[in-house]
Formats: sequence, C-alpha cells, structure tokens
Amino acid sequence: MSEPKFRRLAILGSTGSIGVSTLDVVRRNPQSLQVVALSANAQVERMVRQCLEFRPRLAVMGNQRAAHQLRAELRAQGAGDIQVDGGVEALAALAADPGSDTVMAAIVGAAGLLPTLAAAQAGKRVLLANKEALVMSGALFMEEVRRHGAELLPIDSEHNAVFQCLPTSRRGGLEEMGVTQIMLTASGGPFRELAADQLPLVTPEQACAHPNWEMGRKISVDSATLMNKGLELIEACWLFEALPSQVRVVLHPQSVIHSLVAYQDGSVLAQLGNPDMRTPIAHALAWPARIDSGVAVLDLPAVARLDFGEPDRVRFPCLELAETAAGAGGAAPTVLNAANEIAVAAFLERRIRFTSIPEVIEKTMSEFPSPSAPELEGVLALDREARACAAAWVARQAQEVST
Repeated sequence: MSEPKFRRLAILGSTGSIGVSTLDVVRRNPQSLQVVALSANAQVERMVRQCLEFRPRLAVMGNQRAAHQLRAELRAQGAGDIQVDGGVEALAALAADPGSDTVMAAIVGAAGLLPTLAAAQAGKRVLLANKEALVMSGALFMEEVRRHGAELLPIDSEHNAVFQCLPTSRRGGLEEMGVTQIMLTASGGPFRELAADQLPLVTPEQACAHPNWEMGRKISVDSATLMNKGLELIEACWLFEALPSQVRVVLHPQSVIHSLVAYQDGSVLAQLGNPDMRTPIAHALAWPARIDSGVAVLDLPAVARLDFGEPDRVRFPCLELAETAAGAGGAAPTVLNAANEIAVAAFLERRIRFTSIPEVIEKTMSEFPSPSAPELEGVLALDREARACAAAWVARQAQEVST
C-alpha cells in the first residue's frame, strides 16, 4: 500500500465531537498530518488546550468576544505567536487560507455552509462532516466543487461506507457503475422501541443518550427523530448522483454495518466496523492510503448477531418529511433543514415537546410549497425566512405546552 500524502489540515469546528476525534487521529499520525488552523464557536478553554498541544498558525472563534478571550489566554500561556481572529468572515478566510491543503468541515448546521463553500472554492480536499452544506445548497455546492477542482470526501459514517463500497474508478452515475441501490443503515436511536404514548414525555437528556455513538446534542436529537437519516438521504443523492428512489434507509440497531451498496448482479457490498468516527476520519484523511485510527478491529463473534428492519415512519415522521423534501427538490431541503434546526433548539431548551419537532417542520414546509433552487444569496434569504416561520410555529407550540 502506498504511503499517505503529507497533509496540512485546517479543522472547522475543532472543539466538537468530530473535531476532537480528528485531532486524535492527527495525534496518532504526526508523520503524515499537521494541524495548521483550528476554529470553534465559543469553547475557549478547550480551544486553548488544543492550540497549546498542536500549535496551529491560525485559530478562529465564532465571535470577536471569544476571539479576544482566546488571544489573551494564549498570550498568558506563551503562545502569542498563534494568530487569532473571530467572526464569520474569518472562518471563511481560514477555510480558504493557502496554508492548508485539507479542510475538515465539522461545523454543525447551517453555520457551516459559508466556510465549507469557501474551502471548496479554494480547491481544497474537503472532508465533509457538515451535511447541511449539501442539504441547503446541493446543486450550488457540487458545482463549486467541480468548477474549482476540489476533492470532496464524506465523513458521515454512512456516506463514507458507501464511498468505500463503490468502485475505485467512479465514472458516470450509479447505473454506469452497475449499482441498483444504496442502503443507509440507521440505529433507530434511543426510542425505537419506546411506546408511542411515551414519546411526548421524552426529555432532552434522554434524546441525547444515543445507544451506540458519541455525538453532539443537535445531531443526537436528529438521530432520535430519524431526521439525521433523512438529511443523510438528501446528502447521499448529491454525493453519489442518486435519485431519492435509489437510496433506502434500513434499521440496523447494532451500528456495525455502516451502509451497503447493491449491484445489478445481485452482489451487496457492506462496510463494517466498530461505531467510532475516527475510522471514516482516518480513511478520508489518508485516502487512497490507510493510516492508524485508534479504533480496534471489529470482533464479529463478540457482536454475535446483526439485525435489520424497516424504519417506523408513523412514529418518527421526520424521515418521511425529509424524503418528501428530497423528492420535491429545489430549495425544499433548505426549508426542511432550517425548520428542523429551530425546532430541535426549542426542544433542547424545553420550550416544545419531542413530538412537536416534526409538527413545526411540517407546518413550516407547508408555507413554502414549491421553492425553486436559488443562488447563494437566495439560499441564505430563504433559510432566514424559513427560520422565522418555524420560530413562529415554535411560539405557538410553546404556548400550548405552558398551558
């Protein structure tokens, strides 16, 4: 096997779960990976520790106040040579900075769109952990990747698994490769067996307690509602030039098979591994080579069994809402994503019930019945409008909860 190319890495969202896992892979492979830039939203203390260990040339915080605090802390620790900046424009500048050749895009939600797009426009190897960039503006984003010669590699375990199961030489669409179906596996989240009448009583703490994966709070709630799988379906359509009808969601509680690809000769290829995000991260950092991820080899006898099933779209309507948006195309996924982010935030703040999340999304989508796919400014404007609409529906739901 060939040696991995030496990579100079910028991490967007270094203090989140994906960022922390990425830094662990870097820590294990100093001969082939160097951190040159880090960014975070507001976790200054964790960013200070990361900067002191990895000594990036540049560190960016989401706002100027946090940047000022980070700058002062680093100077006090004798690391004043690290350039510190803050704000949205600084994030985009970090992503496009010529000092890096590889960008880990791990900022959660719509906030990650502009810096991830900047990395693509700079022709970088973009490691995409931010699915919202494709959900919100798939056509625009993929066009920028092609136009600027960027290299897009998926980090979500499901999409990375599909990537590994497709032919090495990817020419044409799925049919030209002999692919008949992509199967995205879903654990089903913590409530797959919970009685339906108990779902309205679910707490944020319960929703964030994923049975298999360690994830951030927003993504954990998305997993619990199955919206995460719906967003992944939309992302898969853009990544692999697939129609929504060519992507199927399959329940797999053990989270050992991360996705499967079916071929026209009847073969089904699967990628298996322990549920640890360091595996897809290491794969994308080194591809087409392989490096140490720190993840143990899967012990199949210990796993003992692999179960599969169909997702329950009645108890978890978010998946069907996402499938509807994928089928509608245009900017429907933009509205879906905006409404979901507002609804999940409200649930985490205990303003609405768990079961109100799909209600807010459905009502918001009904007010934008056929949005076409706009250019970037139009995407951002539609995102703002959909958020305002969803916030209004949240206010109504919150009033019902309080009464």
